[in-house]
Amino acid sequence: MNKKVVIGLSGGVDSSVAAYLLKEQGYDVTALFMINWKDSSVTLSGDCSWEEDLILAKLVAKKIGIPLQVVDSSEKYKSRVVEYMFSEYEKGRTPNPDVLCNREIKFDVFEEAAREIGADYIATGHYARTESIENASGSYTRLLSGTDNNKDQSYFLCQLSQQQLHHVLFPIGDIEKPEVRRIAAELNLAS
Repeated sequence: MNKKVVIGLSGGVDSSVAAYLLKEQGYDVTALFMINWKDSSVTLSGDCSWEEDLILAKLVAKKIGIPLQVVDSSEKYKSRVVEYMFSEYEKGRTPNPDVLCNREIKFDVFEEAAREIGADYIATGHYARTESIENASGSYTRLLSGTDNNKDQSYFLCQLSQQQLHHVLFPIGDIEKPEVRRIAAELNLAS
């Protein structure tokens, strides 16, 4: 039986190609689209709405031939990321909401939803890699930079726990962005 992987699918080129690569590697892949922000009253005019992203994610999932599920994480995003960010600004500090979002939403709320689906692993389209290390004191997973120095996203994942790192796959971590774009174009992915 193939291992089940739940991938965060935004509809963008990186997560789309990551989903395709996982399926090609023989995993049982399910896509999960997360609605992180619904408040259009504070969205810049012309910004792509989550509804448009969801349409793209549905097109990609259909093209690849994988199921897609949707999770509304907007309330948790607001309480765990947005409110914290404004609280820090009020204290004169500059938080990094991307790091916090990865730890609190993409690798906590997302992982919880993936486990409910029965995931053995979770995956994202981040440009990062992991390496399992075993030594006399035990085993652990190291977070490594992505191969593409221009797109490395390991910094944004710096607060992930060992448990999170142990169960995550980064299918495009060993690929450079031009190759990801080439694969997407070759497959005619909507993103």
